[in-house]
Parts: sequence; C-alpha cells; structure tokens
Amino acid sequence: MTVSLYVGLVSSAAQTLKERKEEVNRLNVFPVPDGDTGTNMSLTMDVVVAEVGKLGDDANLHTIAQAITHGSLMGARGNSGVILSQILRGLCEGAEGATEFDAEAVAKALERSVVVAFQAVRKPVEGTILTVLRDTAEAARRAANDGAPIADALTRISAAAFESVRRTPELLPVLKESGVVDAGGFGLAILIEGFVAGALGAAVHIEDVSSASAPLMGVVPVDDWDDSEYLYCTEFLLYGDNVDPALIEEYVSSQGGSELVVGSDGEYKVHVHTNNPGAVLQYMTVLGEVAEVHVNNMRRQTEARDRGLKAENAAALAAKRTAPAKPIGFVAVAAGDGLAEILHSLGADVVVSGGQTMNPSTQELLEAIESVHADKVIVLPNNKNIVMAANAAASVASRPTVVVPTTSVPQSFSAMLAVDGGQDLDVLASAMTEAAEGVRSGEVTTAVKDAKGKAGDIKTGDIIGISEHEIEIIGSAVGEVSVRLAGVLLADGAETLTVLAGEDLSDPDLEALAEELGKAYPDVDIETHRGGQPLYPVILAAE
Repeated sequence: MTVSLYVGLVSSAAQTLKERKEEVNRLNVFPVPDGDTGTNMSLTMDVVVAEVGKLGDDANLHTIAQAITHGSLMGARGNSGVILSQILRGLCEGAEGATEFDAEAVAKALERSVVVAFQAVRKPVEGTILTVLRDTAEAARRAANDGAPIADALTRISAAAFESVRRTPELLPVLKESGVVDAGGFGLAILIEGFVAGALGAAVHIEDVSSASAPLMGVVPVDDWDDSEYLYCTEFLLYGDNVDPALIEEYVSSQGGSELVVGSDGEYKVHVHTNNPGAVLQYMTVLGEVAEVHVNNMRRQTEARDRGLKAENAAALAAKRTAPAKPIGFVAVAAGDGLAEILHSLGADVVVSGGQTMNPSTQELLEAIESVHADKVIVLPNNKNIVMAANAAASVASRPTVVVPTTSVPQSFSAMLAVDGGQDLDVLASAMTEAAEGVRSGEVTTAVKDAKGKAGDIKTGDIIGISEHEIEIIGSAVGEVSVRLAGVLLADGAETLTVLAGEDLSDPDLEALAEELGKAYPDVDIETHRGGQPLYPVILAAE
C-alpha cells in the first residue's frame, strides 16, 4: 500500500468520526465527563491525519507507523484520546513486518493493540472502549482462522465492533442505568467502520447500537457529583531524556485518579484527574519540560452538558407527544442482537434484553410498555419464566395491554407475522396466540451439572437438546444433537425448519449444520439466521 492509500484510509476513519462526534458526545453520561469523548477522539485523529499527510511518497510502512504513533500521542486529548493513542500504537506495532494486507495481518495488529491498550490503563473496566477493542480483535482472529478473504474479514470486524458496543450496558451498570452504550466504544466502532469503508471503497454504514437497555435517545445524565471527587482534568506533554515513566505514574496516582502515562523515548503524555493541577505541573517541571497543558474544570463541564441534554430531551419529548400514536404497539423479550433485529423488522417497537438466564423484572417490562408510543400494547415474553412478570406489568400499565404467552422467540416470529393492523386488540392477540401455538421450538445447549431427564442420565458438559421444556436428546456435539432434535420437532409433519445460530456458533459451523439438516430432512425447507443468543448455540423452530 502506498502512502496516499494509508492517508486515505486514516482520513476516512477520522472523517467518519468527525461527522458523528456529537452523537458520541451525547452518550458520555458519567458524572465526570472528562471533556467530550467524541470531540477528544476526533481531535486526536486530526493530528494523526496531519502527521501522516506530511510524509513523502517514498515513505515505508515503518515510517508511516511512526507518524501515526507520534501523531496520536502528541494530539491525544482527554482520557479517551490517550487510550485511542495506545490503540493506534498497538495497531502499528502489530502491523510491523507485515508483507500483505490480509486477514492474518489485521488480526495480529488488533491483538497487539489489545495488549498495549490494556497495559496503558491501570484499572481496566469492562463495558468500555477496551472491551470493544478486545471483542473486535477476537472477531478478526476468527476470520483469519476461517481463511476469510480480506473484504469479508473487514466486514465481520466492523460488525463485531458494533455488536460489542450494544453489549456494553450489560457490563457497566452506569450505562444501563442511563440508557446508553459506551461513548468511547461507539467512537472506536465508528473509526473502524470508516477505515473499513475506505478500504473496501464502500459507503459508510453506522449500525444502530440501540436496544431496550441502551436507546440512543433521551439520555439521562447521572447526577451524582460528589464534592470529594477530583475536580480538574489535567493533561500535558512531558519531555525529558532521563524521565522514568514508572516514577511519573507513581506520583500522579498519588495525586488523583484516572491516571494515564504513555509514551517512550523522552516523550510522554500524562493525564490525571486531580484537585491540585498546579502541584502536579510543578513536580513535572523538575523532571523535564512541560508543554501542551490543558486543565478543565469537570464540574463546569458536567453542568453545561446536563443543561444541553435536558433541553434536547425536552424537545424530543415534545415532538413525540405531537406525533400520532400507533393503534397497537409491540414489546418482545429476546437475548441476542440478531433476534432483536428480526423482531424489530417484524414490527416490534421495543425488544427487552432477556431470556432463560436473565429474566427481566416486572418494572423493566412496564418501562418498555410505557415507552411505546401506541394506544394499546401487546407483550411477547418468549419464555415461560417471564409470562407471569409480563402479566403483572400489563395489569398496571397506563394503557390497555395484553400478553400473548409465547414461550420461545420463534413463536413470537410467527405471532408477529399474524399481525393485521385493522384488528381489535383482543382479536389480534387471539390470532397471534394461535399462530404461536403452531410452532414447535427447541434449543441446544451444554449441561452445567449432572442430572436425570427424559432422555436418560446427563453428565456435566453433555450437549443436550430441549423441546417443550423436556430434555429430549443427549450427545457430545452441537451438530449431532441439533440434527437429532430437529427430527423430534419435525415428527408432526412440519414443512419448514428455522435455525437460529447463537453467538458461539461460527458461520462455517452454521453452514455445515444447514448442510447436515438438508441431507437428513430433504423434504423440509431449511432457513438459517444469526440470532446471536448467548448460551444456546442453536435454536430450532418447526412449523
């Protein structure tokens, strides 16, 4: 790749983030915002673009990597910008020596990036930009191991980044409480998509990362500022040939929190939240030369940002109230991005994250019902353990609400297909219930303890096939159990079998399973979809 191509790819990533930086900024709901995440990451990328743009056409990969590493370090702004600089540094180190731009090279670069970025943060937190980076690297490794061509690998990597962003509220309570995804993680996913779009010559596609637990609207600031919190976000460059980074880190950690010390060879970026920036700077001037000093009062930032968010939320609420309400809205429960996407495409207004091992509460279901802009609501619980909570929520909802007692997600697919907008609420609920009852569904999972069941003795680690809440099949492989379980579901003469692949079932394994099912049941139409559900690598539905 030539210098101009690298400049183009870096510029594509930077421009994509710049266009969406305000959307990223609005997600930053922590009581100490540390500046605006989208703006800080974008400013960091601006310096990278400028540094790479200075290179001559004869620059090699090593020189380009040095420009990216140095530019991101010098331009890093805020906590997010400093971490981004280490992500870019790791990418450059991992790409060193690569002779071809292929899936393996990308995987190695991302894997090195994970190591460098995690080392830079003293106390890594799950549900942040670091989680998104690691998940993306794991997706890149799977693509490389599958022998995927670079175009396919890049597409999968971008999709994995956005999928990881969607999961951040489940890993970080403050995000779930505030109804948003992680700002830094979303910013990273946008950068990745910008790079991928530039590499493939395709249009930028920013995936919707909203969910029932993390809608990208109506952000509620976390108003729990404590005066004992550090007040000033302090960052600067430190130059000194004999500077010991470990000594710097030890000192700044004694002066505050969120400390980051990154760099090498006499050039360091220092970031710390402290109540005494003057003392920090005075100490550093003894060690070396200080430059590019930025001190921000985070309480003032919080107050200004909260005022802006409240104004936005008021305007959004006013617009929502003036729009005509739907006659009937729909709330469904599902665990897995793919399942949620299918439900939304079928007309579900809200998909609450939940399932077998994480049943949503009555309160969560009630909040989902109340969030639907409709005169009446139908709820699809999709699990027998959630039906009671759904009925309880429906009984206290502020509008007429009916529960269609689906016990699996495939049942809700058929129920939604039976929707006729002109029907009365009770008549429609009855039709949806009848449609759901025509679906036989089953799940394949791993036994977590020894037990006895309808199919015999079960040992921990066995692969089991479940239908109608009974363990029908016991085996040692997901594919084998899935094929046998399909036979149970198809025994009544069903003509279609739907396969929903969980997050742990790879694309090649899904293709192999579909082939085996086709051979075993040649007269049945086999449909496959990526459900993304946890714990259950395969969900089957026959109708």
